[in-house]
Amino acid sequence: MAYISKRGKGWSVRIYYFDTNGKRRSKSKSDFRTKAEARAYGIDAESKLKEGISSIDSTVPFPDYFENWYKTFKKSSISARTQHSYEYTLKILKEYFGAITLEKMNRTLYQNFLNKFGGNHSKQTVAKINTHVRAAVKNATYEKAIPRDFTEQTKIVYDKNLTQKIEYLSIAEMKKLVEYISSSFNPHFTSKYMIFLAVYTGMRLGELQGLEWRDINFNFKTISIRRAWSEFENDFKDTKNESSKRIIRVNSDALIPLSELKLAIKPKNDKQQVFLSQYGTVPTSSAVNKTLRESFKKIGITKKGFHFHSLRHTHVAYLLASQIDLYAISKRLGHKDIGTTSKVYSYLIDEYKAKTDNQIDNALSDIKSKVRAHSAHIVK
Repeated sequence: MAYISKRGKGWSVRIYYFDTNGKRRSKSKSDFRTKAEARAYGIDAESKLKEGISSIDSTVPFPDYFENWYKTFKKSSISARTQHSYEYTLKILKEYFGAITLEKMNRTLYQNFLNKFGGNHSKQTVAKINTHVRAAVKNATYEKAIPRDFTEQTKIVYDKNLTQKIEYLSIAEMKKLVEYISSSFNPHFTSKYMIFLAVYTGMRLGELQGLEWRDINFNFKTISIRRAWSEFENDFKDTKNESSKRIIRVNSDALIPLSELKLAIKPKNDKQQVFLSQYGTVPTSSAVNKTLRESFKKIGITKKGFHFHSLRHTHVAYLLASQIDLYAISKRLGHKDIGTTSKVYSYLIDEYKAKTDNQIDNALSDIKSKVRAHSAHIVK
């Protein structure tokens, strides 16, 4: 029932109800100019409560709501690296929204945030935060804590100068890198083996770090990707998603260095990680990227934004240039569906689409020439 009372120069209303656990709770709102406005609000609020009682207190600061949602629904099922990403989002929300409550949030407030934050951040950073917020707000809408999703019909803003395009090597540069890496392998330092295999497979760094000898089938020329490695926890973790668990085909060129590495280090058993260094540790992201930069310097390649993950982009670029079907590439990369591949590599796809458009034009031009030739043959 709604209780209306006079507060200063305005009116307030308080509604008491029982939540889904039978606990008595209340909601209040103040600063109504007239008693009639307060009564109308009370009637409307009670009506909404009858439709469905929310277990979420919409009067808490929006950042606090986000934190509770993240810790309840996400934290226990995500990697330490992803947790770090959510914690960063929480930090930004606290800085920008402060004490603004969940119920006071609206599209204008949120779009203003995207405008201000995006003005000096990259597309990747803004998109990640937006994804986190939208998931949390969707939950608040589902729980009927707020009447509508205030992130709908908003759009991200970002600094194009800070947004990196997909970096990849040309075919000539890729061959130059492979040739140099192949000539300087050292079984005591395995970073170069990882770089080499990334070029041939497009595997993620964590997947390479988590690779064990039992995952490599030298007879059938396949590599099974069953797990990944977490640098944060210094332990195995699950792959990025279920579709990331996959078996990929490799050729002899990719397997020969691995067989030589196995022969040199003589692993204790098939469960031993493939790329252990002489210190018994797996090269970190920092270590392999340092080796990659040193290799570039040796062979005269300058790519300012290039990093280890760019080898995955290089692998995709090479397969596209070789006219490999996008569906096959998607499966090889471990993407959930072909849509993910198209979205991530749209820049590359557009580039190779321009090249194949010329091939399509030439192929279609042949139709008319063949028709002419056929007609000429009939006339004769």
